[in-house]
Amino acid sequence: MSEEEKTAPSNFIRNIIQEDLDSGKHQSIQTRFPPEPNGYLHIGHAKSIVLNFGVAEDFNGLCNLRFDDTNPEKEEDEYVRAIMEDVRWLGYEWSKLCHASDYFQQLYDYAVELIKQGKAYVDSLSAEQIREYRGTLTEPGRESPDRNRSIEENLDLFARMRAGEFADGQYVLRAKIDMASPNINLRDPALYRIKKAFHQRTGDEWPIYPMYDYTHCISDAIEGITHSLCTLEFEDHRPLYDWVLDQVNTPCHPQQIEFARLQLKYTITSKRKLNQLVSEGHVEDWDDPRMPTISGMRRRGYPPAAIRDFCERIGVTKKDSFIEMAVLENSVREDLNEHAQRVMGVLRPLKVTIENYPEGQVEELTAQNHPQKPEMGTRVIPFSKTIYIERDDFMEDAPKKFFRLSVGREVRLRYAYFVTCTDFIKDENGEVIELICTYDPETKGGNAPDGRKVKGTIHWVSAEHAEDATINLYDRLFTHPNPAGTEDFTEHLNPESLTVLENCKLEPSLAHAEKDTHYQFERTGYFIRDSRSEGLVFNRTATLRDTWAKIDKQNQ
Repeated sequence: MSEEEKTAPSNFIRNIIQEDLDSGKHQSIQTRFPPEPNGYLHIGHAKSIVLNFGVAEDFNGLCNLRFDDTNPEKEEDEYVRAIMEDVRWLGYEWSKLCHASDYFQQLYDYAVELIKQGKAYVDSLSAEQIREYRGTLTEPGRESPDRNRSIEENLDLFARMRAGEFADGQYVLRAKIDMASPNINLRDPALYRIKKAFHQRTGDEWPIYPMYDYTHCISDAIEGITHSLCTLEFEDHRPLYDWVLDQVNTPCHPQQIEFARLQLKYTITSKRKLNQLVSEGHVEDWDDPRMPTISGMRRRGYPPAAIRDFCERIGVTKKDSFIEMAVLENSVREDLNEHAQRVMGVLRPLKVTIENYPEGQVEELTAQNHPQKPEMGTRVIPFSKTIYIERDDFMEDAPKKFFRLSVGREVRLRYAYFVTCTDFIKDENGEVIELICTYDPETKGGNAPDGRKVKGTIHWVSAEHAEDATINLYDRLFTHPNPAGTEDFTEHLNPESLTVLENCKLEPSLAHAEKDTHYQFERTGYFIRDSRSEGLVFNRTATLRDTWAKIDKQNQ
């Protein structure tokens, strides 16, 4: 057992794998992550990625990336490329890149084998008729009139389906199992359908395509998968998974194990509904930073290590449940608090003139890049007569416990001096547009020689040296904790999920900020430069604290 495995969190899947290795059932393990390339990966897929790649890594096994590309009308190369990028960004590398389409000929050959055994037949019932004949949970199904075709006739029809002689929907190939089975999935499920659609890898070579339940188990077996990990909705499909493998001569018989899928509050993880958000213009694109897609979280600034940590924290269980969004956000904050460089940025600037500061003088002050990590070094920030502070750091009629600026009150400017507000200037609308302050030149660095204390410390930016920036403040996309469970999930879109602030003022060190570097804007939150935008545009990754805690408590 590796050192990593010794510290890995235990769960029922890991226990099964360990027992299989200890008993000699398997000498090594092989897992796979099998997404369909019909959309972008989301946070739910991240759980499966971390589980499949993680257990393979911890038990010194292998994990394949396999594209389940059997539905050509909905699949695109764009999604294939995005999925590969997302898996690598999360920190994993597959042992082998596979596609279900790699096995189209083998899948066809296995279907012919089933027909020859009398365990599959070509059916002419329409999709509606098949549903009608299937029965209900309380009533058995009825056999199709075509169920007892001869093997020779079935082989001929299936070969002609393969040759493209028939129209879409004219025939399907069905397994011959048990129309009275209490498990509806075993009531002669479809194995192949006619679909004359262009495939992004095989072109027009195949006019018929295998169904998922048939394809998946055989693909697992061909690749030598030992443990086929999937979500709970496939538990009722496991008898079909095993039935197919019991009938055909595959290299091995993998074990399917189901686990609870990830359900996160205040978001949705349905590809169809995510696509609706994009197509209807509710969001910018699949990588909109409000989306639960991995590409959206990457653009928003979520570190991959934080997502992996979140997936480990929520664990692997057999019971579906909703996870609080705060759990993910806390993983993000903890990672960024540890690694993000500290800088100063003023989001809603208010001009401050220090009237007794020497005209034209500019000082270079030393600031720490991380107060708890001296190894991250320091930077130089300029200080001058005119600065910007946050508008919220001044109140005209301040209450007693307001420890920031008001007329007659003194505060500490971060890394600089004590300043006292003496007056303010308003515009014609009565809005305060400038503060007049004085500074104490003996308090450089933020300490007074006479020992006097101030309770407030605020951040600032030198007006002469400030960089203008646009700041995107992102919040949760939905106001309802379970939007997918409502009649129309779009009715619960959060109108305040994006606030765009123009003319924000940033310290000059951010003029050439890299697009993959995380920053903490002191007292404000965590930010990253937007990967899509030209100029200085920053996205808020997370606030410094959980601003939704009270709302979540009210909804419990």
